[in-house]
Amino acid sequence: MNKKEKAKKTVEILKEMYPDAVCSLGYESPLQLLIAVRLSAQCTDARVNQVTPALFERYKTLDDFASADVADIEKYIYSCGFYKSKAKSIVEAANKIKNDFGGRVPDTIEELVTIPGVGRKTANLIVGDIYGKSAMVVDTHCIRITNRLGLAAEKDPVKLEMQLRKIIPAKDGSDFCHRIVLFGRDVCTARSPRCGECPLGGFCAKAGVKEKQAK
Repeated sequence: MNKKEKAKKTVEILKEMYPDAVCSLGYESPLQLLIAVRLSAQCTDARVNQVTPALFERYKTLDDFASADVADIEKYIYSCGFYKSKAKSIVEAANKIKNDFGGRVPDTIEELVTIPGVGRKTANLIVGDIYGKSAMVVDTHCIRITNRLGLAAEKDPVKLEMQLRKIIPAKDGSDFCHRIVLFGRDVCTARSPRCGECPLGGFCAKAGVKEKQAK
């Protein structure tokens, strides 16, 4: 089974396991998603979802964030970690969107990555989930699992993204990434993957390896 065949099978199985491929972060607008993803760096989505309701209630619009006191935002996002740099980049991002993009979160990766605090992971999530464009969101789950499966042999997020774009159909990219996160939490965990229960075990390059090491 070559990589494209393995990728096709992986997409099919994950689609059966997780028919509703949705982002686990709570948001109601492109700006809120952008901010939530920024807060999720080195933090769990569950924690971010506990923090953002109060933050988004306090700051309802782009202008609210653009004129916000950084120290005040810090108070809301303190528990997300790295709160000082995150608060600063949130205000800077709001001003960038307001001044350079007419108040609209842009719909291309090239424009999005010019916004403070926005990398390719966030940019891909925005263009995929908000604008329905081809996207490949590479996070720690995606890196770990695609390498274990043998779909790729790369730890650098950008290089891995390019490798996966060659074997994952563009129409499936965004949903595939959401499903791989759920699969990484449920089955192919970082420390103790449940290889014996894994529906991908028949073609996984590392099937059973982690389980054997743990014994």
